[in-house]
Amino acid sequence: MSLNFTLTPLVSLIAGILILLVPRLLNYIVAAYLIIVGLIGLFGVNQMHL
Repeated sequence: MSLNFTLTPLVSLIAGILILLVPRLLNYIVAAYLIIVGLIGLFGVNQMHL
């Protein structure tokens, strides 16, 4: 069985849950999300398959 896994949706889900739980962290979560998604886009980590 092959499981295709991309990192971006997982990061989005975690960021969304954290924003719901702790709204005061919104600025930090958005900044971290943008940095992570940018790094994923630059280095092609989204091509990883588990």
